[in-house]
Amino acid sequence: MAATPRRKLSTRGGAPAQERELRAQGKKTMRKLLDAAMTVLEKRGYHAARVDDIVKVARTSHGTFYLYFANKEDLFRALLHDVAEEVSTLAETLGPVTPDEAGYRELRGWLGRFSDMYVHYGPVIRAWTEAEVEGDDVGRTGEQVLATVATALMARIDDANDSADFDPQVAALATVAMVERLHYYLLSRQLNVARDDLLDTVATVLHVGVFGGSRRRRRRSAS
Repeated sequence: MAATPRRKLSTRGGAPAQERELRAQGKKTMRKLLDAAMTVLEKRGYHAARVDDIVKVARTSHGTFYLYFANKEDLFRALLHDVAEEVSTLAETLGPVTPDEAGYRELRGWLGRFSDMYVHYGPVIRAWTEAEVEGDDVGRTGEQVLATVATALMARIDDANDSADFDPQVAALATVAMVERLHYYLLSRQLNVARDDLLDTVATVLHVGVFGGSRRRRRRSAS
């Protein structure tokens, strides 16, 4: 099973940061601002979040903020870039999904890594999927993120299916939509289920329905 991708420091930053080469301390400060922004987004949502909130959480100044980001929207786009990089790395970790137990474990492990990424960047993804942030570049980034995951899935689905009436692209897009939406419901508390149970169920549905695996025996609760 592939290792969980390690989250790297963002080297993109906002418009001001892109105009110069950042040293290690500068990258660290920028990362602190990005992480602080996610904390604020989680608590206040995108529209209510302010630069003042972000610098307070980051324990830095407004002047420091504007060395790296032009405004709140600029910072949000840097966070979207982070998500896109994470998803690109994640997509590459999905190995062959065979119909046996090893294939189920490969798929379940990959879904777990996707879940970890989604939970970490939940505030950013929720703001994006709820269309709270407008702009063509945001839309393009979102489309690229979904396309990256769908392409990786499509290749594995195509390897596992040779039926003429089974379209790997449709199956991959349906899978991405299902997994993303279920996590949205989970994190927005519209779905009252443990995350492991959700992942076990989704992995079983996909393994049986898409990859030709056998249905797994349901675990019985201890009496």
